[in-house]
Amino acid sequence: MVIGVCRVELHLPGNGSLKGKRSRLKPLLNRMRREFNLATAEVDLHDVWQSSVVGLVTVSNDPGRVHAVLERAVRWIEVHHPDLQVVDWGIEVL
Repeated sequence: MVIGVCRVELHLPGNGSLKGKRSRLKPLLNRMRREFNLATAEVDLHDVWQSSVVGLVTVSNDPGRVHAVLERAVRWIEVHHPDLQVVDWGIEVL
């Protein structure tokens, strides 16, 4: 069993409240669950209005597939959510 973990740091420009932040993140995380069959969650910077760190996790028997799915998910955020800026991201395969 191979577990892939991706940590994505996001900047939410123009966001003025925690409620606004959550209203932008919730649809993103739900859509990624459906599109890529990932476990998703906000994992850091919970109280910062314009920044967030989300975690993406997948399981497979092929390390190459795990890495490809997570990388494709990050690229999907960049393309389909131009209102969010991907500041940094990293993948760890266990």
